[in-house]
Amino acid sequence: MAQFLNVFIAGLILGGIYALIAMGLSLQYGVARILNIAHGEFIMLGALLTFTLYTVSGINPLLCIFIAGPLTLIIGFVLHRTLFHYLKSKSVSPEVFESNAMLATFGLMFIIQNVALVIWTSTIHGYSYLNQPVNIFGSLFGANRLIVLGFSVGIGVIFYLFLTRTRMGKAIRAAAQDPEVSGVMGVNINRVLALCFGLGAMLAGIAGVLVSLYLPSVNATMGLEYTVIAIIVVVLGGLGSIPGSFIGGFLLGIIGSLVTFFQPGLAIVAYYVIFMVLLIVRPKGILGK
Repeated sequence: MAQFLNVFIAGLILGGIYALIAMGLSLQYGVARILNIAHGEFIMLGALLTFTLYTVSGINPLLCIFIAGPLTLIIGFVLHRTLFHYLKSKSVSPEVFESNAMLATFGLMFIIQNVALVIWTSTIHGYSYLNQPVNIFGSLFGANRLIVLGFSVGIGVIFYLFLTRTRMGKAIRAAAQDPEVSGVMGVNINRVLALCFGLGAMLAGIAGVLVSLYLPSVNATMGLEYTVIAIIVVVLGGLGSIPGSFIGGFLLGIIGSLVTFFQPGLAIVAYYVIFMVLLIVRPKGILGK
């Protein structure tokens, strides 16, 4: 029983991170129509920025959420208003824009990664914060890992309420369904699309802060692995579905934890197998339309 609880909670912790990452990518692709291959680099930036702020300035890592989040939001917003807005204006069709935007994000991935390598080098970094064990029904868990789970769920719920209960959230959902009609009805489409890309980057940056809390090592080349996981979760939950990404993240985290328990080296392989099976059996995902 203790082993099962240990695996299950470890899966929930992983799943919370995956859910945040995938929600951001789902928003960027589902609304802004940009499959952001550089998504994982924003996670890396959040993690390394937290490491630096904590070890150099002594800033509480949890407070870094309110630094890394707005910073990555601004970076994402500016990138869309400049680079992606220009690409969209020069593209002859939405399909051409999607292709050009995806190629551009490949370039962004290498640019951000190499800037990070200049600043933080290729050295593996890490810090210890609230790693005291907490006993839950006979199983021990680091307090930092439980905090990560709590923040992941809380931020995910708050973000869902923002999309469903606020005026801006309604504008975002309208833009996702029909950008042209939304524009006619008074929605500033360019601003909404840029905000969606920025919000996606913000969720990735916050996820990076949480990753640094429980991972013993973070580095400048960690981003690509998380991008791949985010794509798998988005497909699992349903392309463009925020609730689907939230559910899919936790589901994949639990599966990954189970596989790791029996054979640690096969976790990523299991993710790819799930991805391929989904594409064949149910390409629209859990909550896809």
